[in-house]
Amino acid sequence: MRRNWLILIILLLGISGCADTSRTEPGNDGKGSGAVKSGNKVQEEADPVIEIGCEPFRDAEEAGRMDDLEMFRSIVTRFGDYGYAAVDGRNQIDMAESEHVISFCGKVDTKAEGRLTLIKINDLEGFLDGIVKYDLETEGGEVEVTTSYYKYKEQDLEKLSTSSFHADRWEYTEDVYLMLSSSYYSEQLDVLTMSEANEYATLRVLPLDETCRELNRQYILPAGYERNNLFLTDWNENDFAALDFYDLYDLFYLRVNGSQVPYGMDDNLGVGAVYRITKDEFEIVIQSYINIDSSTLQSKTVFYSEDGTYEYKPRGFYEVEYPEYPFPEVVKYTENSDGTITLTVNVVFPYAGIFKVYSHEVVVRHLEGGGVQYVSNRIIPSDENQEGIWHKPRLTPAQWEEMYGSME
Repeated sequence: MRRNWLILIILLLGISGCADTSRTEPGNDGKGSGAVKSGNKVQEEADPVIEIGCEPFRDAEEAGRMDDLEMFRSIVTRFGDYGYAAVDGRNQIDMAESEHVISFCGKVDTKAEGRLTLIKINDLEGFLDGIVKYDLETEGGEVEVTTSYYKYKEQDLEKLSTSSFHADRWEYTEDVYLMLSSSYYSEQLDVLTMSEANEYATLRVLPLDETCRELNRQYILPAGYERNNLFLTDWNENDFAALDFYDLYDLFYLRVNGSQVPYGMDDNLGVGAVYRITKDEFEIVIQSYINIDSSTLQSKTVFYSEDGTYEYKPRGFYEVEYPEYPFPEVVKYTENSDGTITLTVNVVFPYAGIFKVYSHEVVVRHLEGGGVQYVSNRIIPSDENQEGIWHKPRLTPAQWEEMYGSME
């Protein structure tokens, strides 16, 4: 008898984890039924997300392509093939089965009943990380959400947690983006932080021209909006205006040298670190991406002519930004006669629940060998603009002295 139980346990362990799946039958509005066909058998208790998603995650890992955009695309497409609305978390890939989302949003607007399962492929610093499944139900114009989180680890997808909440905000913005957000009580989070849990998502529903996406990945995303004002102020090659070249040094250093800036904060947070960087070292970083001559750059920074060095103060404790940032989306481009390209960019801020914080035009110049120079930036005027609401400028010289004391 004990031997029979042992055999049963071994069999149960053998069928857990990833499994070969031929088809998952979707329910209404793309919601999976939970019954998975594997060969001629039906596993009623199988989790469709694990059954469908585990194999391509494993394939990506074995191929060393966990950061490959095409692997993200293949997983989105795979869920679409099984009847699910699916998208990547960074909005770099057109949503699969988007008509399910559009239909559901229509039911919210008409206060009809409806259901939808939406799959989001998550990444961690650009690498495949897991999946978020949104099970949505609507009635009377209200939306209830159940969110399930899956983590890929050790060649398996594991369901970590599930939470349910009422969507405080639900909006299908300009028939382009689905935005939802809510604050709700989480017993686990309350124990750790004494605060509510916050849930938000901003997902593009309608497709976007693939050239726009590629131009975004090539020119705008690598710079972004974190700890720099490259795209937050009007400037051009004749007037660099309020550009912060120290932030640009931080931004471009990695791309030029392949490592992070070695000049960090003092271990004592109350002490302001100050460095001297040689002229050649500082200028090669900036001039790799900005067409600016030495004398102009020196006038925009603190330069010591007696020894040919630039003063450099790393961002300190008082200049830390809140770690939530918007992302860019190129929606239009124009190839200019001088070889430059003008990109029209919408700035989408999921954390703030804002579909378009502002729009700006960026002119870029492609260089031989794959390089790029940023030629200009212009904020497109609008009464609704909120550019830089996340940005923390570096301390002015007077502020720095007040915080850390005089250097003398």
